[in-house]
Amino acid sequence: DAGVHSKAWYAATCDRKMAEDALYRSNKDGSFLIRKSSGQDSRQPYTLVVFYNRRVYNIPIRFIESTRQYALGREKSGEERFDSVAEIVENHQHTSLVLIDSQNNTKDSTKLQHIVRVS
Repeated sequence: DAGVHSKAWYAATCDRKMAEDALYRSNKDGSFLIRKSSGQDSRQPYTLVVFYNRRVYNIPIRFIESTRQYALGREKSGEERFDSVAEIVENHQHTSLVLIDSQNNTKDSTKLQHIVRVS
């Protein structure tokens, strides 16, 4: 168990569009939630959705079978790994999360500050 089900930031029944709409409505940098990934792939079970600078970022959360840990985004050397999804959220409430915009090739960073609930 990734430690997500009892959390305020976990939007269990939310799809990508609902998550993005909710974050655009919040309109606060650092707003976030976690949803199930669209693909239902066991190697990428969840997506961290973050609002920053009038944009919504969908960041895949990968499950690493060999270590039973979680990591953000594409696999990279020296990446941070966490024992639960909750640890990822707690970590990035204190440590900035790097947001990469692949379309415009820009990098930003923000902390996870405002939990968004999907109604």
